[in-house]
Amino acid sequence: MTIKEVARLAGVSPAAVSRYLNGGPLSKDKKERVARAIEETGYRPNLMAKTMRTGRVRQVGIIVPRIYSESVNLMMEGITEELLSMDYLTVLGYSDTNRDRELQYLDIMQSNRVAGIILMATTLTDIKKRSLENCSVPLVITGQNFDRLHCVYHDDFNAMRELTELFIQKGGKRFVYIGAPEADLAAGLARREGAQEALRRAGYDAQQLPIRIANFNSQDGYTAMMELLEKYPDLDSVVCATDVIAHGAMKALREKGRRIPEDVRIAGIGNNWADLVSQPELTTVQFYQKRCGSEAARLLLKLIEREDEQDAGRNNGVEPGNVMLSYRIIERGSV
Repeated sequence: MTIKEVARLAGVSPAAVSRYLNGGPLSKDKKERVARAIEETGYRPNLMAKTMRTGRVRQVGIIVPRIYSESVNLMMEGITEELLSMDYLTVLGYSDTNRDRELQYLDIMQSNRVAGIILMATTLTDIKKRSLENCSVPLVITGQNFDRLHCVYHDDFNAMRELTELFIQKGGKRFVYIGAPEADLAAGLARREGAQEALRRAGYDAQQLPIRIANFNSQDGYTAMMELLEKYPDLDSVVCATDVIAHGAMKALREKGRRIPEDVRIAGIGNNWADLVSQPELTTVQFYQKRCGSEAARLLLKLIEREDEQDAGRNNGVEPGNVMLSYRIIERGSV
């Protein structure tokens, strides 16, 4: 069974069957006809033939900054579901947030002719940006919005702004902020600026907001909270860049005899499993991580198909853009 025979049975062109198999644009009627023809014939695409024609293996490289993160796991679930449905395998590269290692994986994956790459990004340097812009295969970034690159990202600024506004509505007066390293433009810089914008709108001097930085772990959150309690003992509102940081801060507050939320309100961003077992349960922002992975994979598949069409001397007009995802505030006992 060949793609031409499937096309003949479905009453469409072989190009339409190819677009269906690669997730490309196709009318509803043609999609249904191709789907029926494939189901009736049991057709499976000849992956080796495509590899020989394009020079690329039917694999997608995924570079992740950490492997112990619940958000990374959810994104991986969304990515792999989409890619497997189109018969793509995944190759995982674990950078441990090491920029040099990220660049090394980029080079290795391109040298091994993967069909495309998804990078779960954290930071951006001039060298790294040049490497990303010059990538020889389709590339999608998740978690950051970098200029001139295809990205799927979260609304970090407005999520933190709205979360901080919740504190203000609850009567918060004396704020402190425990942030993430600002080399991470999303979790670090954008979230801090979102908190300051909420305070500015409420009439506070946002530039006077006490800030400490924690390196994405609960121990740093604990240490930062201890420092802030020492310097600002009358604080009543603790806004944290992540839930993991917030859990460390909650431990420090308890050790210092501060009741949550009676004496101090606290919240973070992430909505992980620990939020539901903390005492009290942690107020948070939910980002849709699995959808982020799915959207990134779909965007990458469109880019791969567009490149295949161009290699074949055709232009299907697909111009994927960046995707910003929504969020949800989950109010629990900590505020």
